[in-house]
Amino acid sequence: MKRRMSKEENSNYIEMHADLGVENKGFDQEGEDGSKPAEGEGETTSVQLSAFEAADGLSELDYTQIKPYAGMPKEVLLQYSTQACYRLPREILFWFTVLCTLVLVAVTATIIALSPQCLSWWQSSPVYQIYPRSFQDSDQDGVGDLKGIQNRLDHFVYLNVKAVWISPFYKSPMKDFGYDVEDFREIDPIFGTMEDFDNLLSSIHDRGLKLIIDFIPNHTSDKHVWFQRSRNGTEKYKDYYIWKDCESVNGTVTKPPNNWVSVFGNSAWQFDAVRGQCYLHQFLKEQPDLNFHNADVLKEMTDVIRFWLEKGVDGLRMDAVKFILEAEHLRDEPQVNPEQNPENITSHSELYHDYTDSQVGLHVILQGWRQVMDEYSTEPGRYRFMVAESYDYEKIGRTMMYYGTSFVQEANFPFNFYLLDLPESLSGRACYDLVKLWMSNMPKGYWPNWVVGNHDNPRIASAVSRKYVNVINMLLLTLPGTPTSYYGEEIGMENIAVSEDQIQDPFGKFDPSENRDPFRSPMQWDSSPNAGFSEANKTWLPVHPEYQTCNVMMQRNDSSSPLALYRTLTALRESELPLHRGWVCLVWSDADIFAYVRELDGLSTAFLIVLNLGNGSTTDLTGVVPELPREASVRVSTLSGSMKTVSLAAIKTETGEGLVLEYHTREPIHEVSRFRENCFVSEKACYFSALGILYKNC
Repeated sequence: MKRRMSKEENSNYIEMHADLGVENKGFDQEGEDGSKPAEGEGETTSVQLSAFEAADGLSELDYTQIKPYAGMPKEVLLQYSTQACYRLPREILFWFTVLCTLVLVAVTATIIALSPQCLSWWQSSPVYQIYPRSFQDSDQDGVGDLKGIQNRLDHFVYLNVKAVWISPFYKSPMKDFGYDVEDFREIDPIFGTMEDFDNLLSSIHDRGLKLIIDFIPNHTSDKHVWFQRSRNGTEKYKDYYIWKDCESVNGTVTKPPNNWVSVFGNSAWQFDAVRGQCYLHQFLKEQPDLNFHNADVLKEMTDVIRFWLEKGVDGLRMDAVKFILEAEHLRDEPQVNPEQNPENITSHSELYHDYTDSQVGLHVILQGWRQVMDEYSTEPGRYRFMVAESYDYEKIGRTMMYYGTSFVQEANFPFNFYLLDLPESLSGRACYDLVKLWMSNMPKGYWPNWVVGNHDNPRIASAVSRKYVNVINMLLLTLPGTPTSYYGEEIGMENIAVSEDQIQDPFGKFDPSENRDPFRSPMQWDSSPNAGFSEANKTWLPVHPEYQTCNVMMQRNDSSSPLALYRTLTALRESELPLHRGWVCLVWSDADIFAYVRELDGLSTAFLIVLNLGNGSTTDLTGVVPELPREASVRVSTLSGSMKTVSLAAIKTETGEGLVLEYHTREPIHEVSRFRENCFVSEKACYFSALGILYKNC
């Protein structure tokens, strides 16, 4: 039961506050002589202690107070908080805080809505291709392996490269060095074990790198369990491959089902004595083509993709995708030369491949695989990349179809192999034509890429000359899009000489003039025996005889080396917005010079890249591009000791010299009407200098 505080208790309560040093006249109900305070002396303000009254039954007259004081009870504080002089500032502060929060949320939402999508890892870094047999040997057998790659991961960190692509390492009889797969879920013992792969992948991710591996969907090895069951007539596997009746004598096909020819030459049909039929192989006879018209085959290969994505790989290179489907009617393909005797056709180039590549349904398969990869791309920072490999030569429209459509995505990009033709007619004009060919045919808004070398093509230093290594690497690393570098190109490695009796390449064994071994020699790390690649007595291919003067260790100590330039360019590409997501405008080309501008909307800094792919010359760009300033500063040069500034009215370059020139402008070249046909952009963005941010829809 609640009790009313007595007058004596109230007096003691007031005295307690006085003893604590609280001086407040509001507590003085009587003077020391018992008299009341004089009128006007110690005026009081009535305080209604609602909570206090509820607890103690005090009336309004039992407790009065003049002003707040330190140490007042909560009930007193609550009474004062309702007064206008306290309530109004508090409400103003509250609503001001709410308004600021709403403004901050609105600004944040606006910035997010207007900001362009961040570049993914496969866009922001070069891709470095490793041919595993030749990168690093860890077990002294003369062949590179997965542990060897793991031991050399710091090389990619040094290069500012964040994406590594490793060519096939699956279990294989090695008839085509790993492209004849016996088991898609096993590592070939020559490269190590699955534990070695897991350790390699973990180490790659620990360094902030990404891993791309080869996926080979068109065919398997004839040692694969699927093929063995198919040739034996096991019901489920009978149609996993393409079998047709044919005529043969002593195992040699005398009348194949049609005139189709293998990429490696001769008939694409091979007789199998066990089944008593011929099977199709568009590559080696040991590489039978899978039958993707069979839904079970498609499911099997999709499950292989899931297996490696669940392992944690970051991307897949889809190998030889245009061969995945063949026309079911099996008609003869048209001859390039109608007058040629059909019985004499043995080369792949002697037929038009209307029924064996790029067939209807191919892109549906690839789009389905893209959707599977999207399922594994939901985790932040774990986007799964897909690139398609297809040599379509003059049929560039077919290549562009691998981008997909605005409604259905396919590959992030198909490999651009057109720069591989540059050595055939090296000049500024030829380079201009090849760059424009891709950029003008690429669907609007998609992402370009560039390849100047791989395991199937001669090295730059041998295809043209060592003096062009730096300028071609500058081209590769300053064009828009993703550059792909083949191992050793960063130091300018050259082809090796391989005699006919040393040939390892199956294609080379069929036609020595097409031997690819010279482009696959061991990586040159240092000046020690076998160039630091292996401690074995003999390597699988010879090391280049000049490795002691061309190796990674030597070039790391030389600021004017190809390696130093490569590293400088990758760092520049990463740090400068116009170089990794801006416009490219092709402003000039002639027999010697190819020049282009990299710029970004809203950013005054721009770059002019001048590449000499011919003879020494002096170029006046102010006459053809008056919007350019009179001078520009040299940001990077392929030659040491070059000038700090260059007059754009007289740009002097030597053979194989390249310049990255920096200048400032308020007149973007891409806004000049006469250059619009030569200006291209992929991930368009504009720079807002006041806030230092990018925005879109500009």
